[in-house]
Amino acid sequence: MRKATLPPVPPPTTTTSSLRFRGKIWSENNYTKTIGFTLLLFLAYSLGKYSASKPVLLLPLPPPPSESISVETKNTVENKNDGIIEREDHPVDIINSDDHNIFGTVCPAAVDHPNPNPKLVRQTIIDRVFSGVSPWSDFPPPHVGKFLRPRKIHGWGSTGAVFRNLIQKVKPKIIIEVGTFLGASALHMVQLTRELGLSDTQILCVDDFRGWPGFQKDKDIRTVNGDVMLLYQFMQNVIQANASESVIFLPFSTGSGLESLCQWGVYGDLIEVDAGHDFHSAWSDISRAYKILRPGGVLFGHDYFTAADNRGVRRAVQLFAKVKHLRVEADGQHWVLHDDSIGN
Repeated sequence: MRKATLPPVPPPTTTTSSLRFRGKIWSENNYTKTIGFTLLLFLAYSLGKYSASKPVLLLPLPPPPSESISVETKNTVENKNDGIIEREDHPVDIINSDDHNIFGTVCPAAVDHPNPNPKLVRQTIIDRVFSGVSPWSDFPPPHVGKFLRPRKIHGWGSTGAVFRNLIQKVKPKIIIEVGTFLGASALHMVQLTRELGLSDTQILCVDDFRGWPGFQKDKDIRTVNGDVMLLYQFMQNVIQANASESVIFLPFSTGSGLESLCQWGVYGDLIEVDAGHDFHSAWSDISRAYKILRPGGVLFGHDYFTAADNRGVRRAVQLFAKVKHLRVEADGQHWVLHDDSIGN
């Protein structure tokens, strides 16, 4: 007896209706995912907005300094009367004070107070700068002599009439020159003091004797291992003029040198400023020099009417005079500051 056999099942076929059904299922799944992602994004945004909208707990600010801090120090006030520097200590509220000068160096009483003593000032410089040994001793050293000329002096406006006029007027015991180069104006002032019977006058030259970038051009000044030899040639010029007993120097930057003179109580009766020509350098030199000007002394300088510095010096002089209530007098290329309140 033959077994009954079922007809073979035909392979599944993809019909148009089944495709539509699958597409519908995919669309529904995709729509569900989109809705879920949107809800998640909305929830995250809501949580962020809620947390940001909560008030921030702020700690109370400390009271202003005037209510919580009282800091006092002693500010030394100078009274320049009858040529004597008197100093009194006064309490100063650092927090509320507008006096920025409290951050500067307060110059002590003059090392030669009450009577100007050029020899004492000279010895002070030798002790402080050269450990008590005169820099003129045994000059020049053997390794330097062959590079020096017997005399090489070069300057700008170094013999103007202003020098004689002011030396005659002030009769200075101490002259401070800020910016010396090869010593042309310093040696001219030595000659004037001798002619005017001021043979005990000392001239203090403040200069680092490094010159400025490119200054050697057309000046025939030797450079040895980076040393431009200005200091040694300046010293040679002083020796040749037989002026070593009248001239002493501080071989530092003008800022460092003037600050040191202030700290040591060294004051000048006549101070010439002829160093950096840009505004900031001139302002710094003038400000520092004014601090060590003896009562009744005169502060003056060069490059008031020169084009090389683009009026940097002139602007510094005019601004300083305005701040200090001084009068500026032009004398050729030089400027002179006068304090009319004391008849200077």
